[in-house]
Amino acid sequence: MRAGDLKRMFNPETMPLIGATEEDLSVGRHIFENLYYWSKERKLFPVNPKQTPYSDEMLSSILEVPEHVDLSVVATPARSVPAIVQDCGQAEVDGIIILVFRFSRVARTGRDWKKR
Repeated sequence: MRAGDLKRMFNPETMPLIGATEEDLSVGRHIFENLYYWSKERKLFPVNPKQTPYSDEMLSSILEVPEHVDLSVVATPARSVPAIVQDCGQAEVDGIIILVFRFSRVARTGRDWKKR
């Protein structure tokens, strides 16, 4: 990432939400709806490998986003985060925001983080 690209991370043009879902009362749904409402000038991409399409644009991986990603928002279970971060690195994403509940509790159990 070049120094000027940091500005794009804080004011992103493209922003996928990994963990978008149609499930009522879910974190992924509320985050996507808020991003959609407040980010009209940004290109949003719902991403969820385990969800039926939220729209015709639902993607199963960050690697399927058809353009460069400035900022990726991750709202998934803690066990899936390491693989998602690895995919974001492969996709050359500029920045990541990770929203995970109880991450430290799972980390303290000694689980193998390489498993999804």
